[in-house]
Amino acid sequence: MAASPLPALDPRPAGWRARVRHWWLARLPADDALTLTQRNVYILPTGAGLAYAGTLVVLLLASINYQLSLGYLLTFLLAGAGIAAMHLTHANLRGLQLRLKPPAPVFAGEAAHLDVTLTSPSSRPRFGIGLRPHEGESGWVWTDVGAQAQGQARLAVRLPRRGWHPLPVLVVETRFPLGVFRVWSVWRPAARALAYPKPEEPAPPLPAGAGPAQDQGPRRTAEGGDTEGVRAYRRGDPLKTVLWKKAAKNDELVSREMALPLARQVWLDYAAAGVADVETRLSRLAAWVLAAEARGVLYGLRLPGLELGPDHGEAHKRRCLTALAEWG
Repeated sequence: MAASPLPALDPRPAGWRARVRHWWLARLPADDALTLTQRNVYILPTGAGLAYAGTLVVLLLASINYQLSLGYLLTFLLAGAGIAAMHLTHANLRGLQLRLKPPAPVFAGEAAHLDVTLTSPSSRPRFGIGLRPHEGESGWVWTDVGAQAQGQARLAVRLPRRGWHPLPVLVVETRFPLGVFRVWSVWRPAARALAYPKPEEPAPPLPAGAGPAQDQGPRRTAEGGDTEGVRAYRRGDPLKTVLWKKAAKNDELVSREMALPLARQVWLDYAAAGVADVETRLSRLAAWVLAAEARGVLYGLRLPGLELGPDHGEAHKRRCLTALAEWG
């Protein structure tokens, strides 16, 4: 049975605030690219901003009460700085373009890396841009984006179980330049992350192979030929492969092509994994896939309802691990 994916949104949130947040996040369009505009950028004062506004009110009341001309000047000067900061903070995000690269598969329990590219098409640089998952314990990742340039941010999201996982909703935020306003946007990526079963440690030895593969023709040689023979000497050939008699007779160095043994073939069978628990079986099979690939043997994978024929190489390894992650 396949492991259940990590839910992007809690289907039954507790409390009216959680239900409203769930309803709002579910309405966000899922996309791996986002352009920040007036429609999806929000602004509110921070705690420091509220204290700043309170200070302005106190200064204004004191200036009115004591008829302080310099008090009026200071109050309106600070108020103007706050209004200017509001526009600068909002403009620091507005127009920014974000694009997410789909994360590479990882093993269960590891962190998938979300690489986000931030592009500024305008002629002004952007400073203090932060990203983090909307929920969870992951901290902020901060970056700057130059004028008409790109910036990079990498977030880590842990995948606790095998299978496909929707990516978490992301928050992009800035408080530049004064920190009195918080400008943010919420982004719901469409990509998913794949977690392979965690390999068993320590894993038992590979199952007994089927012996040498069926002989379907001449044996392969070290140079890719069909039969054992000779060829012109190449720099780096072992001296024991040089035919010295031919060299003495013809004044030409030639080397013997050494035939390689035929590859061993093994089947990694779900039924022969030797454990009762489904997830432990899949973890053992994942460990066997890695071990067989490291040894360079031909290996096939048998799962209930699925069979991948013997092969080797990075692409075959990914196919086998993906089948283990998706099975059930």
